[in-house]
Amino acid sequence: MEWITRLMEALGSPGAGLAVALENVFPPVPSEVILPLAGFTAGQGKISLLAAILWTTAGSVAGALVLYFLGAWLGLERLRRIAERVPFVSVSDVDKADAWFDRHGNAAVFVGRMVPVVRSLISIPAGVSGMPLGRFTLYTAAGSLVWNSALILAGYALGENYELIDRYLGWVSTAVLAALAIAIAWFVVSRLKARRS
Repeated sequence: MEWITRLMEALGSPGAGLAVALENVFPPVPSEVILPLAGFTAGQGKISLLAAILWTTAGSVAGALVLYFLGAWLGLERLRRIAERVPFVSVSDVDKADAWFDRHGNAAVFVGRMVPVVRSLISIPAGVSGMPLGRFTLYTAAGSLVWNSALILAGYALGENYELIDRYLGWVSTAVLAALAIAIAWFVVSRLKARRS
């Protein structure tokens, strides 16, 4: 928190954008902390509210592009070769996931940018599936703009109580992680049962 505050004090709104870009790639501090703090800082008149929204959205897109290009580098064929060596995973699983992303990729990227935990990870399958860069950037920017605006405006409105946002959204992040853990456990158990039968 202190580092983010110093970053915004030193660089202004671009500092908030840089923090969000780093959070997308290395998420030790979630956007649920950075964005309300940016709103609170704007409320104190230290940075512009509009500039905070624009710079953090630009930072979100920049961070997402790093992971998109990581997914593009990984590629579908390489992912298939990896799947052949990973227990409980098959090449057909990769193909099904890719087909699903081809059908629902636009919505997945847009909505995924507003879901804790998923918001960073969604960029990788977009790159793997070869989603056109322009379309990926457009939906990432749109989803990020909604999410960033909501949290920055909430921090602006709550003032010194901006930390309440992280407290309540922390439950959402925990629920998402729990859902992912349950889905993985169900996947592994179902594959074990299939092998035994």
